Amino acid sequence: MEPGIRLRRALWSAVIFLAVIGVAVAVRRIAVLVPVAFHLHTSPLLISNPRAAQFAALDQVFAGHPILTLIHVLPGLLFMILGPLQFSASIRARHLRWHRWSGRLFLLCSLIIGVSALVMSFTMHSIGGVNQAAATILFGTFFLLALGRAFWHVRRREIALHREWMIRAYAVGLAVATIRPIIGIFFATSRWSGLTPSQFFGTAFWIGFVLQLIAAECWIHATQPEGFFRDWPAASPNSGANSTPPANQNVS
Repeated sequence: MEPGIRLRRALWSAVIFLAVIGVAVAVRRIAVLVPVAFHLHTSPLLISNPRAAQFAALDQVFAGHPILTLIHVLPGLLFMILGPLQFSASIRARHLRWHRWSGRLFLLCSLIIGVSALVMSFTMHSIGGVNQAAATILFGTFFLLALGRAFWHVRRREIALHREWMIRAYAVGLAVATIRPIIGIFFATSRWSGLTPSQFFGTAFWIGFVLQLIAAECWIHATQPEGFFRDWPAASPNSGANSTPPANQNVS
């Protein structure tokens, strides 16, 4: 098997794995916060186990702002599900009309996620303090800029550049899933390191975001044939799914 194919498969496997983590995180957060938002929950239980108490404290941070968090998490669930479908070459080639409409929904969800993430960074308590807030503000801003560039390029029919910036935006959004295992490692080693969540959360966020951007650039360079989609003509109103890119320009 060629190294390029192995890299593509490895990247796709990582994307699917992280998307599943993201979906699980979003579903759990929704299940916890919906009763809070509708005043159906009771007061938090007193937990004697210090490690379990740390996880309960994390939930309480979001429980203090249930509506804002749900505004962020609900479109985040669609973001995680639609992302891999948007970047599938086979789905794009066979169902171009669906790809375009789901892309609009994906872009709308992404915009809500990015704006709400910045609002949360400025209004909610950050467990990792200034270090975590700085990471979310910096990469949240980059996320919105990447979306803007992607939208600009697709409006100008510059499909290759549109794809590159959408990959970068999705990578930053997917970092929420990458950060979870990193935080898990910090929690697992805290008995030896002595670090508390307030000390390692910010570092975990920086590591997760940076790793995702590195992975995005690897994806772009590993799946970018020369001339990819650059000669794809603009679709006419009646062309629909028949407006497909040239057959010899197949990417993953």
